[in-house]
Amino acid sequence: MAEAQPTTGRDGRPRPKRALVFSGGGARGAYEAGVIHYLVDELPKRLGHPVSFDILSGTSVGAVHACFLAATAELDGSRGGRLVEFWKRMRIEKIFPLSAGDLLRLPRKLLGIRKTTEAFRKGKAPERLYGLLNTEPLEQLVVRTIPWRGIRDNIRRGNVEAVCVAATQIASGRVAIFIENRDRQLPNWTRDPMIVPRPTRMLPAHALASAAIPLLFPAVRIGRTYYADGGLRLNTPLAPAIRLGADRALVVSLRQEIGTAHRIATDNSHIEDYASPTFLFGKMLNALLLDHLDTDLARMHVMNEVLTDGTTAFGPGFVERINEIAAREGGQQFRKIHDLVIRPSQDLGILAGEVLSAMPKDSSRSPLLRLAMRNLEGRQRSPEADLLSYLLFDGEFLGPLAELGYHDARRREGEFATFFSDEPLDSDP
Repeated sequence: MAEAQPTTGRDGRPRPKRALVFSGGGARGAYEAGVIHYLVDELPKRLGHPVSFDILSGTSVGAVHACFLAATAELDGSRGGRLVEFWKRMRIEKIFPLSAGDLLRLPRKLLGIRKTTEAFRKGKAPERLYGLLNTEPLEQLVVRTIPWRGIRDNIRRGNVEAVCVAATQIASGRVAIFIENRDRQLPNWTRDPMIVPRPTRMLPAHALASAAIPLLFPAVRIGRTYYADGGLRLNTPLAPAIRLGADRALVVSLRQEIGTAHRIATDNSHIEDYASPTFLFGKMLNALLLDHLDTDLARMHVMNEVLTDGTTAFGPGFVERINEIAAREGGQQFRKIHDLVIRPSQDLGILAGEVLSAMPKDSSRSPLLRLAMRNLEGRQRSPEADLLSYLLFDGEFLGPLAELGYHDARRREGEFATFFSDEPLDSDP
């Protein structure tokens, strides 16, 4: 059993406050599971000491993983491997049990929302709004796999300081950051009126709301309003972790570096692809879930440079003096922050297409899979399957995806050793 995290390092100095931040992306989340497997099961063996996080923050499927780690923070050894096995056992026929008739009725299901309308007329607010896919089996897996009471227990014991889940409030378009910590007291928050903190006791509904991709997955009611995928506005919730005091942030992104992703997309794009509705829908999802991570990181790096240059110009008391002013004005305290970002070494849309092309055309498989396979027939190149990479909740794809995450993390072992050291870094306060 893990012990509560100490507030000082081995040399008696204040220990860095570390955050782990997860992105959103549906089935792409298996990549995060592979990274988690390495972080919590293998890395401690290589470093010779446990690794822990004070703050866990996530959006969409990343919210599920943040809650999982918070709920199991007292466990050692194999929880990462169990998470990967959970992903690898998934079969799309169980997650989305669609028949051929269901596929034909999808347009009518999207437009014909009679049952939901009748419920509202009767004064009954349903727990879920309409969506194209029946996600009840997936919801049950989330509810059963995460020991939700463990979140509160681990926060009380000091194994975790806070867990954050981002979701988009449908009525206002604002991002709600649901936060559970020990005393429900929050520090000075961002001045952005579109990002609002909500102290809460974390429940399955918060993670499911964060993962509700619009139109595909039903929106979730929390209290008296409905929420959808947090990735619409905040796909990688780095800012909440910083607001809660993180000095070091480990971020798991589900997209390659922007320049690389743009080059691969351009090189693999052909004019005939645009005739495919699934190609267009996949690109639309990419746009909807556009990752603002690089913008947030660039802003953070600029602030680090300002603090460094200010200290050089005005002396070691520079940061302390501006923080005195910030405190008087009720603003955020300034400090330098170290980040480490893990990104996929392969394009996940192309990987999904390669996996689909290699799968046997078995009549027992999901009609959704068979339809996607027919869409690939006759192609002479590895296809992009961006849409499928979000929806292919099947071990045939999720296994290789988790393995990719594991190996991408393992290649960064030297950087992890620095990140988890209590020694001060150039970017530490």
